[in-house]
Amino acid sequence: MKVFVTGVDGYVGSVLAPYLLDRGLDVVGLDTGFYRDGWLYTDNRAQARSPLTLRKDLRDITVEDLAGCDAVAHLAELSNDPLGENNPAVTWKINHAGSVALAKAAARAGIQRFVYMSSCSVYGAGSGDVLDERTPPNPQTTYAECKVKVEQDVGAMAGDAFCPVFLRNATAYGPSPRMRFDIVINDLCALAWTTHRIAMTSDGSPWRPVVHVEDMCEAVYRSLVAPADAVRGKIFNVGQNTENYRIREIAELVAAEFPGCEISIGSSRGDNRSYRVSFDRIHAELPGFRCRHTARDGARQLRELFTRIEMAPETYQFRAFTRLKQLKYLQHTHQIDHDFFWR
Repeated sequence: MKVFVTGVDGYVGSVLAPYLLDRGLDVVGLDTGFYRDGWLYTDNRAQARSPLTLRKDLRDITVEDLAGCDAVAHLAELSNDPLGENNPAVTWKINHAGSVALAKAAARAGIQRFVYMSSCSVYGAGSGDVLDERTPPNPQTTYAECKVKVEQDVGAMAGDAFCPVFLRNATAYGPSPRMRFDIVINDLCALAWTTHRIAMTSDGSPWRPVVHVEDMCEAVYRSLVAPADAVRGKIFNVGQNTENYRIREIAELVAAEFPGCEISIGSSRGDNRSYRVSFDRIHAELPGFRCRHTARDGARQLRELFTRIEMAPETYQFRAFTRLKQLKYLQHTHQIDHDFFWR
């Protein structure tokens, strides 16, 4: 199987490509290169297993670009809620219109398997109940609204000749050469390492499910190789039931892995997004899938990584490890235009 992986140089993509190659799949990558400035550590395995990558904007992909591929794993969108809100009109053009156009190009190219990286953020402000794939989405941001709309529009294309699969990932964490410090566990671990303190402005009461980046890669792999009838048009929450936490619980488990780290809790509610998610379906219906990591595992891995590379505070604060900082920098320095195209 030859897989066209979009966003191959991103936080997840730089882990996914060698993950798929190690399992006997061929990979062709696509990435526009917004975050190429960010490289936290050298992973010789990842370097040695780096795929041929097309430097091109998602919005410019053609049927010809997909020639010879058997499947698409689509990761390349403006990723996370703050970035999506920075310019909602552009977010819709890339995350919704660009993703649907890619799916249509894949179908015209004769590609049947299309794995789309969605997000549990589509659940938004939950009712307090545990939510599953049958729960109506309640998106609170442009990013989440786009995810819901892509699921609907690409899902409508499902049929004998086209097999889309939708992976609603919990909040990611864990080491990646193309690191992100704008997601909760990675951010709290970096704070614990560089300042020995986690100062929360909110009361930490909202719920979040979390999932290790390698477990996300396993979900993509299993979605690619599963029989079509097992996954066609299906939505899977990606994670495990034990990995639903309140934010303050995440802070506590991170602090436990970083000796000497202090925690202070704020009084405000803060973020109104709060959701607990059921992951029963993916473990029951996606052949071969299971999660292998917990949040505590991830915090320990990050502590070991920071120790090994002697990570400095300025590294944690570097713009390329925070999505919104990097895109604002590229605009401010006139490297990309208002619509996020390279000048």
